Amino acid sequence: MAAVASGGTWDAALPAGGFAAVRSVGFEPVGQVFGAAVYYLATVAGVSCPGTTGASYPPSDTGPAGRLADSLLGGRRTALERMAAGCAEIGGHGIVGATLRVTEIPATSLTAAAIEFTVAGTAVRANGCPPLARPFASELSGSDFAKLVMSGWVPAGIALGLSVAGLHDELVTTSSGSWGTANAEVPTYTSLVSAARAAARDRLELSVRGLGADGVVVSALTLRVRSDRCHAHAAATDHFAEAVITGTAVARIGGAKRGSPPPCLAVLYL
Repeated sequence: MAAVASGGTWDAALPAGGFAAVRSVGFEPVGQVFGAAVYYLATVAGVSCPGTTGASYPPSDTGPAGRLADSLLGGRRTALERMAAGCAEIGGHGIVGATLRVTEIPATSLTAAAIEFTVAGTAVRANGCPPLARPFASELSGSDFAKLVMSGWVPAGIALGLSVAGLHDELVTTSSGSWGTANAEVPTYTSLVSAARAAARDRLELSVRGLGADGVVVSALTLRVRSDRCHAHAAATDHFAEAVITGTAVARIGGAKRGSPPPCLAVLYL
């Protein structure tokens, strides 16, 4: 959705310095844009036992952890797509300063628990350029966006890498290390979080390639581990590690020389 006033005026969630920086590289703000998606929490948190073997932790595209990751990734992508549609609707070429948030909404007496994905940013337009087939999106601030353009690069979109790994905790896994008894490593739990991070990086790389970009400027890498009582086996616990990586995919401007220095800036003290 887009928020833009009538009569040719616009609003922008940019500080004065960011506004000036965006204009310095030939872009004008068009208006604020927003995208959202709300999922029932049961569709993303109702995960069954990942398995009872010690090798159950690697992320899978078909298992319960894989289905959870697909739901969490799908909610984010839906919000981003709706924000991009709002940008195109008001004639923007891209979005600067996008902020992606995920909020869990607790259940009430009338509604079920849900999870909300929202993203908002400022749509910008390049002077004298025709509309793009798909507007770009960027988490970069106005100042960082200007620096990127001045150095011969452009944002291609927001890249996402997300993975969920599951581990069934029983005697086999808890006895593999001194869990809860001393300051010592528990190898199975190390493998759990390492597998989640590695799979998230692989998905991030696929996202960058899908956007046709050369690389990605990572803005956040988060890891969340939660534990639930196993519903399939008594006296057991299932652990899930969720790794999320977000960043701005970037591509080199056609014709830009590799390694060329940025333009010089003269500063006079008055």
